[in-house]
This record gives sequence, structure tokens and C-alpha cells, in this order.
Amino acid sequence: MTAAEDRTRRVARRRFATLRRSVDLFRAFLVEQTDPDHFYGLLATDSVRQVSGYTDLDGRTVLDVGGGPGYFATAFRAAGARYIGLDPDVGDFSAAGESVAGMLRGSGTALPVRTASVDVAFSSNVVEHVAEPPRMLDEMVRVTRPGGLLFVSYTPWLSPWGGHETAPWHYLGGDRARRRFERRVGRPPKNRFGETLFPVSIADTLRWARGNGDIEVVDVLPRYHPWWARWVIRVPGVREVAAWNFVLVVRRTGERQPGAVEKSELTGGRVAM
Repeated sequence: MTAAEDRTRRVARRRFATLRRSVDLFRAFLVEQTDPDHFYGLLATDSVRQVSGYTDLDGRTVLDVGGGPGYFATAFRAAGARYIGLDPDVGDFSAAGESVAGMLRGSGTALPVRTASVDVAFSSNVVEHVAEPPRMLDEMVRVTRPGGLLFVSYTPWLSPWGGHETAPWHYLGGDRARRRFERRVGRPPKNRFGETLFPVSIADTLRWARGNGDIEVVDVLPRYHPWWARWVIRVPGVREVAAWNFVLVVRRTGERQPGAVEKSELTGGRVAM
């Protein structure tokens, strides 16, 4: 990518990350349980636009790790991408009326995909549901070709929504929040602490990125915030709570790029680890 193209993409990302977008996403989030088609459809379209701010999608092969319902399949294919979705339960794809053709069943920590075979490795809100996030991230790097892009987002444990449906009681402990939910609702939560929900942090992921010699960090940002609120990622501790949902964008290089983590565009300098 030339310097001019990079500047153009930066401007496009800033124009995309508006306050109106943030408000629309938050309003949709409020009806996630009652109107999932609206929420996940909007989130998928928004995600494709966000990824497009870093790389062209037309004609590119996109692997969606933890694809779940087929909303993302529809959005990526509409952008011209060759979409491959992977999920432990292929039946989840039917939730959006999407055919399971072309979908894979498998684990994010042992991807059934050839090394260096995809252009974009994408994952939305999956890392916090994996017991060993570094294994999943390493696998995503492995299957991405040199020059390809990884786009990973997740909800940190200390985010207001870190406990998912047990939030905000997760701040008092994941086990306690889970027991409280069971007492009030009469059934276990879908996202069970220690089984299907784990306390991952932004600091954990940045340490992984710093220690991986095969990637260059392109960007780190709060996924749903307007562009002028991206500063929260610069502040250790604060970002764990204020980011709400964290995005890591890296490029597969095959060799270490000195200082790559510190060059994230939003900070204008160093990202504190």
C-alpha cells in the first residue's frame, strides 16, 4: 500500500467512526435479545465497512473464526469476498437463514485450514469465549498469507458488558455473577464463567502481539466508539473498562517489524503495554 492510499484509508476510517454510528449501534444492542436480526445484521454490515477501511475485500478470501449465525456471511459476500465461516456448531448458521454450504465446523484453537491460505482472518466477539486465546490468535496468524490481515475484536472482562448477560455483577466475580443469574432466572446463563466465558484483557492481547514475530500491528481501537474517543486505548487500566469492545488489526509479515506495536496510528506514538 502506498503512502497516499494509506492516508486515504485513514480519512475514510475517521469519517466512518461517527457519533451517530455509535448511537445507532448502542440502540441496536439494546434489542439484541428481542430483535437479533436487526442487531446482528447491523453489526455485520458495520464490521464489513470497518474491515474495508484496512484492506480491499472484493475477490479476497475471508475466514470468519466463530462465524455463528450467517449474518456475517451475507455482509462479506455482498462486499465481493469469498467467505468461509467456521464455528464449533454449524447449526448456528441457520439462525440467519444462511445455508451451511461453504461453512466449516471446527475449533478456533485448531483451525482445519491450510497454512497461509486466506487473505483476511476475521473474528468478532469470540476471544472471550476461548479458554486459551493465544492459541486461537496463533492459529489465525498461521492460516493468513504474508501480507494478509487479521481483524480481531472481543469484549474485555472488565468492560461493562464483560460478564455478558450476568453483567454488571461480574465485577464481584464471575462465579458469583453466574450463581446470581441462576437464582433469578432459574437456569444457567448461556455464557457460563469458566466454561464458555473467560476473563481476557486488552493487556493480554497486546502482550501476545508484542511477542509474535510474524505480525505487524496496524491499529488498536475501541470498536464502537467515535474516532475522537479512541484515546482510551492509550491508557492502561482505563482501556479495560472504557473500550467496551476491543479491536486488534495486524498484518501478517513473516518477519518481525521492530517497533510495530508502538506505531499504531491512533496513538500518534506509543501504545502502553
